[in-house]
Amino acid sequence: MSAPDSATTSETPDYGVLRWLVAATFIVILNETLMFNAMPSLMDQFHVNESTVQWLSTAFLLTMAVVIPTTGWFLQRVTTRRAFLGAMSVFCAGTLLAALAPSFEVLLLARVIQATGTAIMMPLLMTTLMTIVLPQDRGRIMGNVTLAMSVAPALGPTASGLILQFASWRWMFVLVLPLAVLLAMAGLRRLPNVGEPTASSLNVPSVILSAIGFGALVFGISQIGNPKAPAPGWPFVIGGVVVLVGFVWLQLVLQRSDRPLLDLRTLRIRTYVLALLLMGIAMMSMFASMFLLPQYLQGPRGLTPLKTGLLMMPGGLAMGLLGPQVGKVFDARGARILMVPGAIGVACSLAALTQYDATTSVWVVLPVHMLLMVSLAGIFTPVFTLGLGAVAPQLYSHASSLLGSFQQVAGAIGVAIVSSVLLSRTTSLMKDGHVKLDAEVGGYHWAFAVGALLSLGILVVTFLLPNRPATPVHGAAPDEELEPAQSS
Repeated sequence: MSAPDSATTSETPDYGVLRWLVAATFIVILNETLMFNAMPSLMDQFHVNESTVQWLSTAFLLTMAVVIPTTGWFLQRVTTRRAFLGAMSVFCAGTLLAALAPSFEVLLLARVIQATGTAIMMPLLMTTLMTIVLPQDRGRIMGNVTLAMSVAPALGPTASGLILQFASWRWMFVLVLPLAVLLAMAGLRRLPNVGEPTASSLNVPSVILSAIGFGALVFGISQIGNPKAPAPGWPFVIGGVVVLVGFVWLQLVLQRSDRPLLDLRTLRIRTYVLALLLMGIAMMSMFASMFLLPQYLQGPRGLTPLKTGLLMMPGGLAMGLLGPQVGKVFDARGARILMVPGAIGVACSLAALTQYDATTSVWVVLPVHMLLMVSLAGIFTPVFTLGLGAVAPQLYSHASSLLGSFQQVAGAIGVAIVSSVLLSRTTSLMKDGHVKLDAEVGGYHWAFAVGALLSLGILVVTFLLPNRPATPVHGAAPDEELEPAQSS
């Protein structure tokens, strides 16, 4: 999708159409973490072990990482409505197949199909938003988008816990399917075509290198720290990095003729690169906490999946409800008034979790989790707006695709790091003679401490970013950074 012409941008756009994109994106992203609480039920249903059932999440993550890099090219080639219809049709087909899956293999295939539709929706939403929303309104609108991009994964375990308390795991898909269909139909009636498609050929070697590189990297990272992994993770990580170096080299060559699969000229823009780095650290912290906290609550703390989901629900809801308010503050005051307290809040909440044990009251855990979610809400809206706002309009789809790919890789890295620390420290304490429960608590202490240390990087990068979003320069070349607005 190309950028709108000057006539289009001079008119006040209809932001209401974004509601349908946000709602649809919320539904598809929710499925990324919906399976977390269902793993024990699925192990009993299909008679598979823990390492096998984890593939339902790993395959989803892998597919996202493989498909997202191609969406920059795809979104420029098709109309907005066609991209939306394609994404939602694929997602609904995968959801229906999952609800009816007679075997584990079919359910795994359904998750791959679901992830393919999800991978298209994320960059489509961000590209459409950056194209039609006026610069002075982007913080407010991006605050609403936070609901889909950040809150949906946080609410996944809560939703699945509630469903599993009263019904079969199949109802996780049965309930989602009609909602997805209705949102797809409503969105098609309201969603306009933004810009005009541009004809371009698909470079097959780029697709192959991207799929192998991102797929191997995310798979390898997901296997590190897993004692029951079917294969060592590090060879896949190293191989993925090597292949991605070849992918980057090929994109640089193709950029000379304006034919890259993923345009890397966005990486010449300092603000975008810093936003990419900060967002990656924040996603590492978020996914690390989402991985650790449910295990701690259901393990040493001894809560049921339902109680765990209910305990984590207020934080996710607070994160979503604060999104629009965060956007308004960002538009009025800039980024640092939100991001500095947000970075401190993330570090403090993760540090507080290092003090919990098997008898800690849930009423102590609840406010700390809410602080974590609220702090992340203060980070995501500014970082998305600053980063994409610094990119020339013709690169929005590529910048959104790279951002989405980096999110998946960063989330996988965060989980791999804390899971490795958790396992290593727990094993070490048990060898030293500690009972299993005390050893597990000690492992969680170290894992949460590592998450807190990672989050300190958010505070460092915050002061390197501009306080205000970039001011668009009419006719700027794709490799020119937009001029930063004056800070206040």
